[in-house]
Amino acid sequence: MIAKPDHVFDRDREWLSLSDFVLDERPEVTLGVVSGRRRQGKSYLLRALAQATGGFFFEAVQATEAEALRMFGNALAEYVGSPAAFSFASWDNALGYLLGLGADQPIAAIIDEFPYLVDASPSLPSLLRREIDSRGPSQHGQSRVRLLLCGSAMSVMGRLLAGSAPLRGRAGLEMVLQPFPFREAAAFWGAANPSLAVPLHSIVGGTPAYRRQFTRDDAPSSAEDFDDWVQRAVLNPDRPLLREARYLLVEEADIREPALYHSVLAAVAEGNARWGGIAGYIGRKAADIAHPLNVLEDCGLISKESDALRSGRSHYRITEPLITFYESIMRPRWGDLEQGLSQQVWDDSKQKFKSNVVGPHFEAICREFARTHGGDVFGSPRGQVGAGTVTDPSGGEIEVDVAVLAPAEPGQRPVILSLGEAKWGTVMGMRHLARLRRAQSLLEVKGFDTSRAVLACYSGKGFDAELRAAAEQGSVLLVGLDMLYSA
Repeated sequence: MIAKPDHVFDRDREWLSLSDFVLDERPEVTLGVVSGRRRQGKSYLLRALAQATGGFFFEAVQATEAEALRMFGNALAEYVGSPAAFSFASWDNALGYLLGLGADQPIAAIIDEFPYLVDASPSLPSLLRREIDSRGPSQHGQSRVRLLLCGSAMSVMGRLLAGSAPLRGRAGLEMVLQPFPFREAAAFWGAANPSLAVPLHSIVGGTPAYRRQFTRDDAPSSAEDFDDWVQRAVLNPDRPLLREARYLLVEEADIREPALYHSVLAAVAEGNARWGGIAGYIGRKAADIAHPLNVLEDCGLISKESDALRSGRSHYRITEPLITFYESIMRPRWGDLEQGLSQQVWDDSKQKFKSNVVGPHFEAICREFARTHGGDVFGSPRGQVGAGTVTDPSGGEIEVDVAVLAPAEPGQRPVILSLGEAKWGTVMGMRHLARLRRAQSLLEVKGFDTSRAVLACYSGKGFDAELRAAAEQGSVLLVGLDMLYSA
């Protein structure tokens, strides 16, 4: 394995995969694709890889084909030590030269922001496929170039290897760089106190650039400093985080009508997670929102998640916390924020922040905890982890925030490992346990095996004495902030 530089935080699994890809000794060109939402540190990670291996790194910009070729030629000439810049007549020539390197040993060749090049030269993926095929094992090309294509335009990168795309079947690595998980994000921001880590994560998530570049390493020093930090670093009209959520939409190539997409996101942020609710919120017919929902999903800004307890039902969730914060807190008061009234806006919005932003986000953190660490907690392999709903014949629905199911087995009843309720700002008591017990009994009638189900209460504020006594008797599992964030 190539030694990971000290300045690269976490990313151990990704670095191992990249090292394995680059050090592949086979005498043929190998293609890898690295994608992910913007600001996740893709360029930072790949630059570090190029420096650690002596590889070639080229970052494309928005340019015409001729200018892009000229920039590529200059970068390649500098890399090989040529006293004069290379003047390539076409991408055929440029790719032929690049992939002709690496005859003696593996060489990492990284092209960052690849969608910019494709935008100017749509035939580039086809040309690249031809060059790769000409240096495959049957052609005796004797090139060990490890070509990595990187980009943030998720819709474009997702199509590179899909369906009948030219590069389909040519990639030996397909990596999607994700935000830091909630525990790693807390460590990255230096938020040792979980009471600070949760609300902080509900704004900036696990996106590394929001600390390094966007706030210039200005992190809240304590839970008491959080309110001041929001005003000075997030709602400040002179800081880039204020407008970042808007740019995340504008930068996606497939988004042509930002106002409609913001309305869809606002609907989800306000708790309208299902198709009909979203359509009703924005005043459109249900059929009219199919396209924006699909585009937002392709861009990685929302995800469609199945109801864990009710087949054929699903809901939408915003994947970027900053967008939820923007749609709930910033966008309704945008004029005031541009006038510098951050303190007034924040004072007016604190309660909405707790209920509309931190509350749902805390539920998502609890599901991530169950998905990642549930094997240790529940003692069985996990299958599906998600939110679910149970219809109660006595009226209404019971929402289960954290449902954990065992892996499905053909011909067997679905086995529920845990049913959980999550409350960020509430001291939980016996009424929460009673609701879980009611859901358990209803699911048993509906054909689920609940005999092994662990009833769990997740709370950011703690548990009353009666519920703690029930936990001591083994009736319920209590998951507080310390358990969520303990290594």
